[in-house]
Amino acid sequence: MRALLVATAFLTRVPIAVTARAVDVGSAARWFPLVGAVLGAVGALVAWTLTAVLGSPAALTATLVIGLEAWVTGAIHLDGLADTADGFGGGRSREDILRIMRDPRIGSYGAIALVLVIGMKLTALAALLDRGALQFVVVAPAASRWTISALAAWLPYARADGGLGEAVIDRRTTSSLIAATAITVAIAIAALRVEALFVLATAVVTVVWIGRAARRRIDGVTGDVFGASVELTEASVLVCGVWLTGRT
Repeated sequence: MRALLVATAFLTRVPIAVTARAVDVGSAARWFPLVGAVLGAVGALVAWTLTAVLGSPAALTATLVIGLEAWVTGAIHLDGLADTADGFGGGRSREDILRIMRDPRIGSYGAIALVLVIGMKLTALAALLDRGALQFVVVAPAASRWTISALAAWLPYARADGGLGEAVIDRRTTSSLIAATAITVAIAIAALRVEALFVLATAVVTVVWIGRAARRRIDGVTGDVFGASVELTEASVLVCGVWLTGRT
């Protein structure tokens, strides 16, 4: 139970009275998909209320829900996406990329990445709202946070001077990855049934692409790469949901 509370405190701004060290965050990674699913369920409930009860148009509802998600999570993953895009887009050597990623300022690559990914999420969520397919809104945050465990099990930590992302990798275990995977698969199947196969495949393809890019550019991963993986996978799963619901 404590590990679940640590995961919630780390991934959200929910005020939870728990004292956690970096190693505790690493041990709690197996619960990240469950926290993501809860965030998605809250977002889906808010979206349904705004559209079905208050009559809000889908585009406005999608904007409010995405904004709510950014606020609840402290935009931690969006920040990682921007830093990763700036580093991978503007850096030449490994050291140069890592230096740029640590710079708190957002450059042109980071700004473009934020606009594109947020735009994808807004458009996809609006389409899913119109099609009454909010189950994808629940699964997308769960699958995206599973990628943190997947990357931690696959790649080493890229920085020599440490960081919070290092704790997740240092505490990685086979049982943690299995648990995170089992939770994600169970959530996806419960919400989507057969369509879960396509959604999970989308998450796997996305994390493999990100992992290969990280290994090639910086020989590992950082907390920023984890954040980028979460955002890109969430967007990809939502787009997958649009395609799947468009076939019916």
